[in-house]
Amino acid sequence: MMLLAPWLLVGLAALPVIWWLLHALPPAPRPQSFPPASLLRALDATPPDTNAAPLWRLILRCLAMGLLVLGLAQPVFPRGQTGLADTDCLIVVDNGWAAAATWSARLHALDGLLDHLARTGHGARLLLTAPDDALTPVSVQPVRQAQVLRGMLDPLLPRAWPVDRMAATQALGQLARQGWHGPVIYVSDGLATPADGGFATALAAIGPVHEMQVPDSDITLLAPLADGSNGLATRLHAVPRSHPRTWQIRLETATGGTLGLLPVTLAAGQEQADVTPQLPAELRNRVDHLSLDGMTGPAGIRLLDERERQRPVGLIANAASDTPLMGSLFYLRRALQPVAELREGDLDALLARPLSVIIAPDGTLGSPDSRRKVDAWVRAGGTLIRFAGPLLIQGPDAPGQDQAHADTLLPVPLMGGERVLGGTMSWSRPEHLAPFPASSPFHDLDIPADVTVSRQVLAQPSTDLDSHSWARLTDGTPLVTHAALGAGQVVLFHVTSTAEWSNLPLSGLFVSMLEHLIDQASGIETPAGAMPLAPYMVLDGDGALVAPPAGAQALRADAFGRTAPSATHPPGLYGPRNSRRALSPGDGAPALAAQAPVGTVSDLRGQVADIAIGPLLLLLAALALLADGAISVAQRGRKGGRGLAVGLVLACALATPAHADDIPADVPRAALETRLAYIVTGHEETDNVSREGLQGLSDYVNARTSAVLGHPDGVVPERDDLSYYPLIYWPVTADATTTPARTAALNTYMRHGGILLIDAQGQDPATAPENASGYTGSAPGTAAALRRMTAGLDIPPLARLDNRHVLAHTFYLLHDFPGRYDGMPVWVAQEGDSTNDGVSPVIIGSNDWAHAWAVDDTGNTPYAPVPDGAAQRVLAYRFGVNAVIYALTGNYKADQVHVPALLKRLGE
Repeated sequence: MMLLAPWLLVGLAALPVIWWLLHALPPAPRPQSFPPASLLRALDATPPDTNAAPLWRLILRCLAMGLLVLGLAQPVFPRGQTGLADTDCLIVVDNGWAAAATWSARLHALDGLLDHLARTGHGARLLLTAPDDALTPVSVQPVRQAQVLRGMLDPLLPRAWPVDRMAATQALGQLARQGWHGPVIYVSDGLATPADGGFATALAAIGPVHEMQVPDSDITLLAPLADGSNGLATRLHAVPRSHPRTWQIRLETATGGTLGLLPVTLAAGQEQADVTPQLPAELRNRVDHLSLDGMTGPAGIRLLDERERQRPVGLIANAASDTPLMGSLFYLRRALQPVAELREGDLDALLARPLSVIIAPDGTLGSPDSRRKVDAWVRAGGTLIRFAGPLLIQGPDAPGQDQAHADTLLPVPLMGGERVLGGTMSWSRPEHLAPFPASSPFHDLDIPADVTVSRQVLAQPSTDLDSHSWARLTDGTPLVTHAALGAGQVVLFHVTSTAEWSNLPLSGLFVSMLEHLIDQASGIETPAGAMPLAPYMVLDGDGALVAPPAGAQALRADAFGRTAPSATHPPGLYGPRNSRRALSPGDGAPALAAQAPVGTVSDLRGQVADIAIGPLLLLLAALALLADGAISVAQRGRKGGRGLAVGLVLACALATPAHADDIPADVPRAALETRLAYIVTGHEETDNVSREGLQGLSDYVNARTSAVLGHPDGVVPERDDLSYYPLIYWPVTADATTTPARTAALNTYMRHGGILLIDAQGQDPATAPENASGYTGSAPGTAAALRRMTAGLDIPPLARLDNRHVLAHTFYLLHDFPGRYDGMPVWVAQEGDSTNDGVSPVIIGSNDWAHAWAVDDTGNTPYAPVPDGAAQRVLAYRFGVNAVIYALTGNYKADQVHVPALLKRLGE
């Protein structure tokens, strides 16, 4: 046991004095002759008065005083922290991706340690082994007090990249050279790295090491399967355990929908397992990312880009020449089957389903009706790849040709006849391929030396022929030409799709060229190998896509898939939209292994807070004094005294806390726990969205802050007591009206510190014309409805919410405040308004936050934020968290004491 105020124990010195005062006898009576004594002897004798307190009363009173003094000295029983922090110490925390799954347990263990430091009056240094960003090196913080450290750790999130124990070792070495020594508390993620040996030595050089970890936690990582023909093929890495484990991999869309769940099992001692999803192309191309079900943090997420998507490709069949082992489609099938979903058939059957590319061998577009249908399809955004042949170069009288309808599906005009290179009657030889120009989608492909062309169709010379040529022969004649047609394009190979005119279809180059064309058909420009791609959005510690941190650098296009994420290259999406690449947390990751113990090891989940017994001792002292008083009153012999004693005993007996089951039914649940509320509109769909939205927000607040919110309530202001709710959500509907009773109730609510969050649900009343609806989901008449709703409300002058307002940094630092929609202003009371101590009583916006927060009964988010999907939903949740904390705590974050910390977080 330890005492936080030991100097108060001097009060125990008063106990002998108290004993003497209670035990002292009154002075002996002096004898005095009194004549009427004989008369007094005839009276009834009365019991003699007690001249001293009984021994047990003396002990009771001295015990009460002793308990009082001990309670004021604040004794504490340490639990789990003994010897760890009896002086200034060093706290080392692994905050990489491997710690994300048990991050809340780590913060809880650190809370207990910081409480112990606060009671002992000691401080600590802090070392985070994963850098905050590429510009902030890993370093040891100076000694700080517990409250300051708590302010640094509470908002901290793990990083989406691994720890850098090599840099941490260097920081520890610098600290040791400065001569600083003390106990080390190491909160480990339990994952081994190559630098562990030097790191353990550096820790031991500082002082005795106590390591806290979760020894049986499942450290997992999703990574692409590099050699899989299916782009969705995924490998699950995990630290081996002695028991079998089963997970589910969820296939999710960009809007949060689930397309499938795939079970994956690891046997005892197994460290990896592979899974290959099988989906139709229409569903496969909607998969935005894969996530490990039930696993928090970035490690359970595998991002996808256009490289993992198969595009449906239609092959127009030529019934006259196609056979399973030869014909115009034979080499095309062999080349495209691994990289695309192939569909074969006649043109009408192919156009009946969505397609990315149509490949037309020679002779398949001879009909004017076929060319008309394909022309309309290309102009709508499709890509047509054609191959030359004898039928293409023959005159209009040839079979399949129509002189009345010219072929418009050619990228360049063609010369009549074919060019023959080589042969027994020719001096020429087959031509090789020239290097691809920089503007060609094939510019990053290597050209085999043995690929030659013996026949080709020649393009008519023109001044712009070079701009239409993607591949040429060494003599400069075009081999592949292209031209835009409407929103799509037409590509022509000036050779056949078989090996009759060229051995190109026999080479691997042919496969790569077709693959690049299919990628480009989906709007993807294949970047060159050395082309740097800048980070667009990166994963944070929650596994959400956010803006890149400071110092994040571009990555070469050919480095994706073999570069491990780091602070310099965080996991996320890189490059512009039409050539985006994904860097997942599992890219380039080695096999996972458990970390060797460092110092004395304990389970951080067993770290419990110290027990403060001072309040208990004070309670016992109060009860002892109360009992002594009750006994004194009872011994006086008066009825009123006995009744008072009985009342005191009953009061002590009834002073026990009430259980939830003992609460009367008429007591509202909002009086017992903090809840959000929404105003019932009478529209079932709107009210359901409000309830689901506030429930989703409450769950998000509970998971990421110290606030504890219950289930939201629907309220009718003129009927229900609003004083229980810190924040009420009020959606605007086109038929919304108000009554004097509602207006009076809401004005009373705002005057007493409540906040109304009024949401026009996608329609900005400040800019929208009357009876207009600019966004999906808004109803006509929103502006007039908002005026009717707020008529009579005591709303102060409003100003547009910006990042300087306290609401923008009550918990998260925000620059935008989106919901399901983005870009519309949010209005709050002008700063300087003295109402409610400067706290705005209303927040008015149109971004439709409830739909962005909504979580249905299955745990899915059914409404997609536009335009940025999941990343926008995260910002909407963060705005909701700020609004809740603002409602609970007011404008305390506006105090000047917070300015240095805010400036540091803003990087100013």
